[in-house]
Amino acid sequence: MGPQWPFFPVDQVTLSHLQQTGVDAQKLKTCEAYLRAVQLFRDEKCVGRPEYSKIIEINLNSIVPYVSSPKRPQDRVSIVDMKKDFEACLSEKVGFKAFQIPPEKQKVVIPVTYGSSEYLLSHGCVLIAAVISCTNNCNPSVMLTAGLLAKKAVEAGLKVKPYINTSMSPGSGTVTHYLTASGVLHFLNQLGFDITGYGCSRCVGSSSPLPEEIVTAIKEGELVACGIFSGSKNFEGSRCSCIRANYLASPPLVIAYALAGTVNIDLQTEALGENAQGKKIFLQDIWPSREEVLQVEENVVIPSMFKELKIKIEKQNTRWNLLEAPDSTVFPWDHRSTYIRSPPFFYKLDNIPAPVQPIEKAHVLLYLGDSVTTDHISPAGSIPRASSAAKYLAQRNLAPREFNSYGARRGNDAVMTRGTFANMKLQNKLVVKMGPKTIHFPSGQTMDVFDAAELYQKADIPVIIIAGKKYGSGNSRDWAAKGPFLLGVRAVIAESYEKIHKDQLVGIGIVPLQFLPGDSAESLGLSGKEQYSFSIPDSLAPGDTMEIKTTSGKLFNVIAAFDKEAEITFYKQGGILNYVARKYL
Repeated sequence: MGPQWPFFPVDQVTLSHLQQTGVDAQKLKTCEAYLRAVQLFRDEKCVGRPEYSKIIEINLNSIVPYVSSPKRPQDRVSIVDMKKDFEACLSEKVGFKAFQIPPEKQKVVIPVTYGSSEYLLSHGCVLIAAVISCTNNCNPSVMLTAGLLAKKAVEAGLKVKPYINTSMSPGSGTVTHYLTASGVLHFLNQLGFDITGYGCSRCVGSSSPLPEEIVTAIKEGELVACGIFSGSKNFEGSRCSCIRANYLASPPLVIAYALAGTVNIDLQTEALGENAQGKKIFLQDIWPSREEVLQVEENVVIPSMFKELKIKIEKQNTRWNLLEAPDSTVFPWDHRSTYIRSPPFFYKLDNIPAPVQPIEKAHVLLYLGDSVTTDHISPAGSIPRASSAAKYLAQRNLAPREFNSYGARRGNDAVMTRGTFANMKLQNKLVVKMGPKTIHFPSGQTMDVFDAAELYQKADIPVIIIAGKKYGSGNSRDWAAKGPFLLGVRAVIAESYEKIHKDQLVGIGIVPLQFLPGDSAESLGLSGKEQYSFSIPDSLAPGDTMEIKTTSGKLFNVIAAFDKEAEITFYKQGGILNYVARKYL
């Protein structure tokens, strides 16, 4: 049996949405006629019923709001259980939700003076709250719910504590239009949710620094401070090194937890806060009804808004229209630029790929455990002053305030390579402390991952990575593959992979190898200090096994984790970039 796909029929509500967002009327008419002709349009006039292979009935009353917590997007908790779940996380000793806080330290409260007021910080305190561009904030209903919640909160006398880093970065200027037209943007601004820009700034870790006195208090109390975001990833340390718990939530819930100032709260039974008169305000007191949201949406999200925005983008953006495009056929690289460099992927590219060479006596660059994410691998966030990337920029006469972020400098491979595996939460088993360090075995020295990789490349010594289960989980990021490739990584040996990341490894020219079922680095007695040798046979097929031998005398088999012949072709070409480039040579 082939794959089974759910069918979501087009109906009148779908057409109304398209009409509301400015789609041409004639196109809509043609679309509806076609859908009715092929019996894919559904309304009360439809005769008969599609034959489904499986019907799932859902009791809508059983659906409750969830957040994703506190270190991985796949770990969900309902807001009803949020408080007890967070308290359980504090006590847990092992696992991906564990914070290992001793019982005697779980109730610690740290007073801190910020501005002219004193606040009390405890485990669960919210320090960053951001409504960000990806996932659900392109939905007018959701964003207007957040705006109306902010309006009702302000009118009820609630405020967000001033030390909480709040922001809003929509994915589209249309959001700004309808939030302004509905009158709710003013109230969002009053709570600190000002529009800081458009796009992925917060999601890739860009954030203004937290107040120094707040960071000091968090470190003093060893507090599990929290961030709450309406994005799609929440890996530990991805936004700020002192934020240990990151929660994903819908935009209105981001605002609710910002108002509460903590995630250690039961939103159904505990008050968000008090007004100036001392009256307790609960979430249910200010949550807008579905009817309120629909009424505002129908009145303000109108077709003309989308048409006006398109005209502005195309003709009224002065700075965009003043940009000058060079006349040259190819891009004129500026070798002085620290933002954009000619990437090295095609240097010395021959018309015909050289035969795949065996990997001989490769050292282990990193020896990693389970669930190493693309946030651990790919550069993200601000560039730390003591990092390899910062040293590179400082050598080019840039001051720390000019370093900007990895996201801003993703066009500079020298910066991005130095930021690969630079996450402070990286746990490399070759070293004792968590962070972006490894051992350069020929010298025996512990150093930054980039520095070790550079020494290996200068000596023409290949390197590999050993990992556990779910290597490369999380969001798809091209630099999570490009970075290791430029560090000289030739292969990854893992227990299992996140499929998209595995595909990207193949696409860049890194061979993905997988331990046999039941095997792992630990079960095979691998220390990571050995050197590894293996050959890629010309007759290799997807799923074939290969033998690896080590300088310690151990022999073991692994699976060539290619899913199809095309992937092997890409790998033998040196990656999909080289494969495509050769088509044009």
